[in-house]
Amino acid sequence: MKQIPDWEPFLLAHSGLPGPRGNLELAAAVFEEGNSELFERLLKYTPEKAPVNSPEEFLHFCGVYGQGKYLTKSSELTWARLKLFASDPRWRTREAVAMALQRYGDRDTDDLVVKMAVWAGGNRFQQRAASAALCEPRLLQRADVAGNVIDILDKITITLASGTDRREDGFKILRQAMGYCWSVAVAALPSKGKSMMEKWFLSYDPDIRRIMKENLSKNRLIKMDGEWVGRWIKELI
Repeated sequence: MKQIPDWEPFLLAHSGLPGPRGNLELAAAVFEEGNSELFERLLKYTPEKAPVNSPEEFLHFCGVYGQGKYLTKSSELTWARLKLFASDPRWRTREAVAMALQRYGDRDTDDLVVKMAVWAGGNRFQQRAASAALCEPRLLQRADVAGNVIDILDKITITLASGTDRREDGFKILRQAMGYCWSVAVAALPSKGKSMMEKWFLSYDPDIRRIMKENLSKNRLIKMDGEWVGRWIKELI
């Protein structure tokens, strides 16, 4: 990897943007090899300097992702910064927040769950970051963790069912994330997850029913219990 003064032009040249997919392999290498000085520089690429799908957006993505390298239980500034970036207008930045949180979860899954339970009570973008960060199979290998994540998804779903902001972008973005997050958590702990989902299958709320239908279409649930999935799909039609 290049020395720090040369990284920005290198990253711009190999960002993969504009295009449908940024260079995630390169972003992972930057995470491993970069330091706080580099990440601070990359965070200066604001939406004005780095609009959506520009090569500059990739630099900001790497800067946000890199925050996960320095998260600790008590790094309040970094946690606050990521919570702010969770509401960034650029979807790649929001995704970088989830990826940074997952990197922290690799080191301290229990504390990540505790903190995401708090984020689950925040705005729609913070709720989206919490659900997307937690619903990663490698973080859900312990039954107690998976159970706690299912509880968090349930609480977020309750706020969606009572939401009066359904036309706003935050609601739609969270709804999209919840359309797969439930399936990840339930596949990790079917004994608890199936009964929790069944409660929501009985809802008449159109957004909740949409979320549940999308989850039932995921192969991970079909592989988990195809008969159960098929039966509830018929109920939700």
